[in-house]
Amino acid sequence: GIVVNPDSSKTVKVRADKTSDWRDLATFPYGEEGGMVDFTADGEHCLMLSSVGRETTALTKVRLADGETTEVIASNDKCDCGGIMTDDDTKEVRAVSFNYARTERTFFDESLKKHFDALEALAPPRAEVSLVSKTRDEKTWVVSFRRDDGPAEYHLYDAGGDGALTKLFVSQPALLDYEFAPMEDVRIRARDGLELVGYLTRAKAEGPTPLVLVVHGGPWARDFWGFNSAAQWFANRGYAVLQVNFRGSTGYGKSFLHKGDKEWGVGSMQHDLSDSVKWAVDQGIADPENVCIYGGSYGGYATLAGLTFTPELYKCGVDIVGPSNIKTLLDSIPPYWGPLRNDMLKKIGDVDEDTAFNEKISPLYHVDKIAAPLLIGQGANDPRVKQAEADQIAFSMADKGIPVEYVLYPDEGHGWARPPNRIDFNGRTELFLAEHLGGRSEPFTPPEGNTATFPLETRK
Repeated sequence: GIVVNPDSSKTVKVRADKTSDWRDLATFPYGEEGGMVDFTADGEHCLMLSSVGRETTALTKVRLADGETTEVIASNDKCDCGGIMTDDDTKEVRAVSFNYARTERTFFDESLKKHFDALEALAPPRAEVSLVSKTRDEKTWVVSFRRDDGPAEYHLYDAGGDGALTKLFVSQPALLDYEFAPMEDVRIRARDGLELVGYLTRAKAEGPTPLVLVVHGGPWARDFWGFNSAAQWFANRGYAVLQVNFRGSTGYGKSFLHKGDKEWGVGSMQHDLSDSVKWAVDQGIADPENVCIYGGSYGGYATLAGLTFTPELYKCGVDIVGPSNIKTLLDSIPPYWGPLRNDMLKKIGDVDEDTAFNEKISPLYHVDKIAAPLLIGQGANDPRVKQAEADQIAFSMADKGIPVEYVLYPDEGHGWARPPNRIDFNGRTELFLAEHLGGRSEPFTPPEGNTATFPLETRK
């Protein structure tokens, strides 16, 4: 098992059998990444991911008796280990995947490599191949071809015979009737020289277009290459779409992750987003006068921070369930999330004790700096980012005469689960972007069953 300790370290515990006491096998201090993968067939070792002694997580072989690493099986200097394929019986490692910008694999089984080489030759151009499942004798596989410009395809692969493919289905067949834009993986150099991986989806247009900078949530997460419905939607409406794995994103090693510590809002995490906009302008992709920042959760916070701390960059912003005051965000975390809260304090900064720091990074205290229109979407039942986070900044902006639209869904949480509400907010977003960036939009009629309310219109 894995125990998260009060100091945000993690301990892997093992025991000899179900009646034995648990004992510590390995501890990963705060700042290190790792965890158990599986036991080996000999019962004397285990496979473990670990960043100890290196920048990125490596797949290692660890002796159970004393926790010693006896072998480093696979690693990549630029990104963490991803998926691991082992033999069901022998537990031998057959392949390890890595994803810096696109999926790559290191093979330890030559026959497996030959099958993947054959599948990549059969797949649509640029598609990524994944093994979904296989029969016990490994003669028949279910594989997927993941694309950036269409739905994923699923096939039966005759691995034990002539290597033929039999088509099963596509994930969203209705999308086959449409043409979609390709997603490019790009490299962006931040102001301090750090390389950032980004994903660019362009509108079909000549010259610079309005840009929507889509900021991922977490922030301890990352964007990936592949079909992205929001990117396709915005590109179809005439916007270039840029998604960036800013510092603090996961998957790029411990230094990259912790370069985001205490860098929210006015620090280098937000600078990476600003530098990405500048890159898109310098590359002739984006019209500098028409840039929107858009995101949910942390991406919503980054939207508020962008409009607040770099108001000259953005024509408008869309904030979905984003916090406006980091102290009140953390105060709303329930007691049983204690280890998570401690980890967030280490990464964000001690907003409990340092009032000035909290006010420095919380957009709520800098509302006067906002110049661009803002659209806010919030779920009343959000357990992570409470409704108060949206209320307080929306009401403050309205009181100061700063243009803001605020849509609250009483039956939603941390995002939109009900299709009528998702369609409703997307429709409002499309109109908002068309008004401020000039892109295309469809006529909008609120869908039946949506529960949108408008607190700015109903408050006393």
